[in-house]
Amino acid sequence: MGLFLALSMVAVDHAEARRGGSFGSRGMRTFQAAPPTRTAPQQTAPVQRSMTPGTAQQPGAAARQTQPNAARPGFFNGMGGSLMRGLLIGGLIGMLLGQGFGGLAGLFGLLVQGLLIGLVIMLVIRFFRSRQQGGPAYAGAASGGRSAGASPDWQRNAAREQAGRPFQVPGIGSGSGAARAAAPVQSRDLQLDGSDLDTFEQRLSEVQVAFTREDHAALRRLLTPEMVSYFSEELAQNAQRGVRNDVSDVTLLQADIAESWSEGSDDYATAALRYEARDRMLDRETGEIVEGDDAPSETTELWTFTRSRGGEWKLSAIQEA
Repeated sequence: MGLFLALSMVAVDHAEARRGGSFGSRGMRTFQAAPPTRTAPQQTAPVQRSMTPGTAQQPGAAARQTQPNAARPGFFNGMGGSLMRGLLIGGLIGMLLGQGFGGLAGLFGLLVQGLLIGLVIMLVIRFFRSRQQGGPAYAGAASGGRSAGASPDWQRNAAREQAGRPFQVPGIGSGSGAARAAAPVQSRDLQLDGSDLDTFEQRLSEVQVAFTREDHAALRRLLTPEMVSYFSEELAQNAQRGVRNDVSDVTLLQADIAESWSEGSDDYATAALRYEARDRMLDRETGEIVEGDDAPSETTELWTFTRSRGGEWKLSAIQEA
């Protein structure tokens, strides 16, 4: 009896994982865990498969950020040091070749010449470094009639550019349209009502029916392009195996909203859905059950929907709870 129950649980788990776990996109929150709800009280893992770019930092970037003022090689460690070492070695070689104290005096003369040359080179290097850093060389420069007061703006823009953020052009206020377009997209909470939850319940049944019927036109209407690609990929794999996924008698048992927010002109909502359905794999030719059984199984998932302002809600992610 225990072995029978174990095999049944394995079969049901395989059927429920037919779409390959958690996948899709949740906007800026794709790689964040959704908050628990009454329907899904356990912490749900973030999306595992997504076309949304990750935010992993490049190797060494943290070290560069934590040490912005790392010491540069000094003059005597760089070209000046190489020059001085060459002069010293040349003088010593001359002395060893028999020039005696005269060679030593010549060495001192070379040292004096080398120090003068090194001083000139150091001044030139400092001049070009000050030009590159935009310090005093830019402080008094007039740009469009602006005085030294433009220097802080230039420094802030340089810091923004290094951080990969859009910079603000001096003289354009934060309330202008150009500055708003350059500002990064912010996430803000969104209030939903009961009609939205009713729509999500309707989408649950519509998506299952479209997937069972392998109705690609309906899937394109109900899903985001990314989700359409995932579903189409699985339907193609089922066809290659000679099976089709039959999901029927979908009944929603409990549902609530985990979170809802807006990003620019797009709205997002993640709903926890606990539903019951018959989920089976059937042979495409004979219709016989290949995986699963006729007994209904219970599933809890997080479905994320998105819409553009004034548009319809579309499924953009599914997470296993």
